[in-house]
Formats: sequence, C-alpha cells, structure tokens
Amino acid sequence: MNRPTNVRGPAQPPLAIVGHGPGESPAAAPPRATPAEEDSEQRTGRPSGDGRVPERSAPQEAALRAELRERTADLQRLKAEYDNYRKRVHRDRLAVGEIAVANVLSRLLPVLDSLAEAREQGEVTGGFQRVAEALHNELGALGLQPFGTVGAPFDPLIHEAITYTPDDRLQHATCIAVLRQGYRVGDRLLRPAQVIVAGEPPAGP
Repeated sequence: MNRPTNVRGPAQPPLAIVGHGPGESPAAAPPRATPAEEDSEQRTGRPSGDGRVPERSAPQEAALRAELRERTADLQRLKAEYDNYRKRVHRDRLAVGEIAVANVLSRLLPVLDSLAEAREQGEVTGGFQRVAEALHNELGALGLQPFGTVGAPFDPLIHEAITYTPDDRLQHATCIAVLRQGYRVGDRLLRPAQVIVAGEPPAGP
C-alpha cells in the first residue's frame, strides 16, 4: 500500500489484532462461589472456605468449661482470703490502739487519785477545779470509765474487798465504803475498786 506523499510523521504500525498467541493464555477468572456458599456467607457474615473457624468438639468445650470453673473458684478463694486478712488487720489495729490508750490512762490513775483526795479535803477550787474538770472530760472522751459506788453489789471481778463485815440485815454482799475508785476502758479493766464489804456471811462447807 502506497503512503500518500502529503502525510508527514512516522508511519503508524497497523492495528494489532486482539488475540492470544500459541504461548499465551488468558488470565484465569476467580472461581465464582456457589449459591450455597453465597447463602452461607450472608447468614454468618464470614467467608466460606479456608477462612472459616472450625467448631470445637464436645470434649474440648467441656474441658474449657471445667478450666473456667476452676479459675473462678481460685478467684473466689483468693478474694475470701483477702477479705479475712483485711478484717484481721483491722481488728489488730483496734487492739493495738486500745492497748496503747489503756497504758497511757493507767499512768494517769495516780493523778486522778491525788485529785480525788484533794477534792475530799476541799482543795479543788477556782482555776484548779476547772483544770480538774477538763482533765476528767478529756479522759472520759478517751474511754476511761470510773466505777465503784457505795451500795453497789459486791463483784469479785471488779471489786477488791479490803475488809468484810457480817451483817444479817443485808441479804447479799454490798459495798458499804469505797476506799479507792476503780477504772476501766471499754471491756478492759485497768484496776479494781478497793471497797469495804458488808452483808450476810457466806454459808460454810
């Protein structure tokens, strides 16, 4: 075919015919999912085929449940031990605090005895009386409780009998005089009250 003389530029090669040579093969199209696989993907939301997670067998599921129960029991046992430890530490702290307060108050009992003796002699007056009252109030706020009154039934657990006078008019042993007042903090006895006891004499053996 003759090229026109009035056309400039390089000659254009003829259009290649689309096709495949003997050594060429068309790109393989991805396999199309079957209708059953497409329906499974729509229901589960997971691709079918190799990406599916295999279901666990019954023995495996039973073993996992047993392990879960064992771990839960361990956690519950650990929590119970921690709660007991916390309660024990709290009780120990309270006991140590009570012992410390009791020791301090025991050292102050001679001061209270001196104040009681001065009050009996009429020497606690004016500013000294206000100091004594403030001291009693502060010690009471710390839990100090005096006991030992005339007419109270004699209790050997909290009373110390200095003398005993038989008296048929009293059916029970009674404190008729208090020589020294007793003190306690809560259930802790700091010292017993020294008293004189009268009452019906105890029966002989």
